[in-house]
Amino acid sequence: MPGPSPGLHRALLGLWAALGLGIFGLSVVAQEPFWADLQPRVALVERGGSLWLNCSTNCPRPERGGLETSLRRNGTQRGLRWLARQLVDIREPETQPVCFFRCARRTLQARGLIRTFQRPDRVELVPLPAWQPVGENFTLSCRVPGAGPRGSLTLTLLRGARELIRRSFSGEPPRARGAVLTATVLARREDHGANFSCRAELDLRPHGLGLFENSSAPRELRTFALPPEPPRLAAPRLLEVGSEGPVSCAMDGLFPASEAEVYLALGDQRLSPDVTLEGDALMATATATASAEQEGARQLVCNVTLGGESRETQENVTVYSFPEPLLTLSEPNAPEGKMVTVTCAAGARALVTLDGIPAAVPGQPAQLQLNATENDDRRGFFCDATLEVDGETLRKNESAELRVLYAPRLDDSGCPRSWTWPEGPEQTLRCEARGNPEPSVHCARPDGGAVLALGLLGPVTRALAGTYHCTATNVQGQAVKDVTLTVEYAPALDSVGCPERITWLEGTEASLSCVAHGVPPPNVNCVRSGEARVIEGTLRVVREHAGTYRCEATNARGSAAKNVAVTVEYGPSFEEVSCPSNWTWVEGSGQLFSCEVDGKPEPSVECVGSGGTSEGALLPLAPPDPGPRAPQIPRELAPGTYICNATNQHGSVVKMVTVSAESPPQMDESTCPSHQTWLEGADAAALACSARGRPSPQVLCSREGAPRPQRLRVSRQDAGIYRCLATNAHGTDARIVTVGVEYRPVVAELAASPPGGVRPGGNFTLTCRAEAWPPAQISWRAPPGALNIGLSSNNSTLSVAGAMGSHGGEYECAATNAHGRHTRRITVRVAGPWLWVAVSGAAGGAALLAAGAGLAFYVQSTACKKGEYNVQEAESSGEAVCLNGAGAGAGGGGGAEGETEAVGTAEAPAGGEVFAIQLTSA
Repeated sequence: MPGPSPGLHRALLGLWAALGLGIFGLSVVAQEPFWADLQPRVALVERGGSLWLNCSTNCPRPERGGLETSLRRNGTQRGLRWLARQLVDIREPETQPVCFFRCARRTLQARGLIRTFQRPDRVELVPLPAWQPVGENFTLSCRVPGAGPRGSLTLTLLRGARELIRRSFSGEPPRARGAVLTATVLARREDHGANFSCRAELDLRPHGLGLFENSSAPRELRTFALPPEPPRLAAPRLLEVGSEGPVSCAMDGLFPASEAEVYLALGDQRLSPDVTLEGDALMATATATASAEQEGARQLVCNVTLGGESRETQENVTVYSFPEPLLTLSEPNAPEGKMVTVTCAAGARALVTLDGIPAAVPGQPAQLQLNATENDDRRGFFCDATLEVDGETLRKNESAELRVLYAPRLDDSGCPRSWTWPEGPEQTLRCEARGNPEPSVHCARPDGGAVLALGLLGPVTRALAGTYHCTATNVQGQAVKDVTLTVEYAPALDSVGCPERITWLEGTEASLSCVAHGVPPPNVNCVRSGEARVIEGTLRVVREHAGTYRCEATNARGSAAKNVAVTVEYGPSFEEVSCPSNWTWVEGSGQLFSCEVDGKPEPSVECVGSGGTSEGALLPLAPPDPGPRAPQIPRELAPGTYICNATNQHGSVVKMVTVSAESPPQMDESTCPSHQTWLEGADAAALACSARGRPSPQVLCSREGAPRPQRLRVSRQDAGIYRCLATNAHGTDARIVTVGVEYRPVVAELAASPPGGVRPGGNFTLTCRAEAWPPAQISWRAPPGALNIGLSSNNSTLSVAGAMGSHGGEYECAATNAHGRHTRRITVRVAGPWLWVAVSGAAGGAALLAAGAGLAFYVQSTACKKGEYNVQEAESSGEAVCLNGAGAGAGGGGGAEGETEAVGTAEAPAGGEVFAIQLTSA
């Protein structure tokens, strides 16, 4: 038999505790009432599980006891005042076991409550419809059989992970088991393919147990939309045997269109459609082929099925047979004068028409007879057949051509007696003859010369002009004809008949004429550019006749134009505008004297100095057209009078030119030094800047940034960067000048460290700071006998280590530069040891108070008149320090030469007074 369960152990422990209490209570039996107890009183057990119950009493000697229950028992253990029993396979939703004992002729009872729970092991979602129409309601039903208690159940219907409905069954009776949740849901397009499920939650956490969850298997919903209208069917109403016809079936508003099935059939022949989708629209296309077995009226059916529902459309299609008509000629190639029979025939039900003449009745042929002539060659015959099918007239036709054989004929329409062709472009030369078979044509000059390449594309040249003998030949005979060929060509202007350049001399007589070549002979006119008047006859030449003339030759084949440049030459002449009598040369400008002379051909010009400094000197001239060979620009030019001579082949002319020289402003270090120095306090003066140039430049200087204020004397604020600008008629020159202001030295600060006083053996430092430019040299004067004095590298700091009495006294700092010397003094005192004063008794205290009062009165009435003071006790420091005097230590105001400052006291004020308070030993 297996050992007791953990529940039994807990029951036994409780029993032993009860027995101990019972033994303890034997002495107080008379005072305590008896009772029966059942543990656990309330229990929640999973359905089919087991539970140990402990039944006990405090009765010292119960007569009997037991546990009443309808549940199955598996084992029992008992003692004098307790009973433990295991209940197994507990399935009742609720039961109430009773624990009882018989004690002192009384029955003691304890009633318990056992409830079972069942996990939601089965969660079932009722199957959904195979297809659900969009816009209609469907039912979601979830069942959870046996799970409970129902009051702890919560059911949730879900679409995917989203909750649709959640219901809690709290408040249901404890014995209630299982639950059903039903909901009505409107089907939507977006629900297509969605999974629906049910989740059950049994929450036993309030009873000390956990949360038990389970979900149903998901069920997929398929929704659809099928409009009530039938599909649209398009197909030919008539279909000929052996032919193919397109069939299309379309329907809109389908969802999901990809799930729709299409059935297309012509009679009992099922078609294989190609289905294309576009959104909610469906289009099915197929090709229907008619066979002889289907001849007659047939049904064309289109059926669209979606979601178990169908929409269908039917159309009537008539299948018919209509063979091609037959057109025959008794002799397709007949000699001229031959009789020819033409026959047109078709099917049994067709009515034929031959060249507009119908047959007598449907099914019979139509005939036509003719005597073949030249005019019948290439004559076409037309056979038309009609057939009535289902109220519609169908038509087919056939054509044929008759060829008549006859001898060649050379007519003016195909081979004219006179040909005129343009020269140049390629032409196809044709001399065409009528005849059947087609004649061959040969054209050649009677003298056995050139032969025309008829029917070939080739260039037309002047050499082809002349008379030709043309012969046309075929098997039926030949024809002969003479033709004349004329080749025309556009005018041409060459350099012999019309030169490109003509030169005339002013004052002579001349004429402008041009000769052109061309067929027909051209007409030539010459017009000056920009004018409309034609130049004719002899002209008296003037300069205005120079220019470009356009000569144009014209005939029926085109025109030719040519520009003729007429140059009129003449002797040289000077103009004041282009060659002035007075010229000013500016140094550095890069300019040359421009002396342009009018003349054709262009005259050569030379200017030579005459008298003075320019005697015999050549004046450089600016070239008319600047180029790489321009003359060198002179750095210096001698002013004076120059004689300019202009010469060409038609004469020469002279002119006198007066040349003067000037220059733009120029400043350098010699006329305007870049660094200048002023002395503070001197009379204010302008910068020493001048400039060279002709005419004499004006020089103005201004400070960069803030302008310099007007002062009578130089200040340090006048230092800075100045810009000087020199100006005359030929330009400007600028120069940057740096101005420095020097000033006399001033000892700005003389301070001691430490500021509170120096004891024998202590260290102190004196610092001297001077303001000066150029920088001042620092020197010191120490008291006589002061030894071991150290100075810094620039003498600004004096230091003493191990001060002695000889180091006390007056120290002087002197600052010196090229503009003067300034001194400042400070007094250093080396004090002895302090006296400790011991005060005891009332008399001593009174004396000390009196001394303190007197000292305070002294401090308030001495020369340290302003500020606050601190009189320290003799045992502490033995000195009084001025806190808000003229300054405690470094940083006092600048004093005049000879003023002093004392270490251990306030710095001396401007008047040189020194105030000190010192307590010394008795």
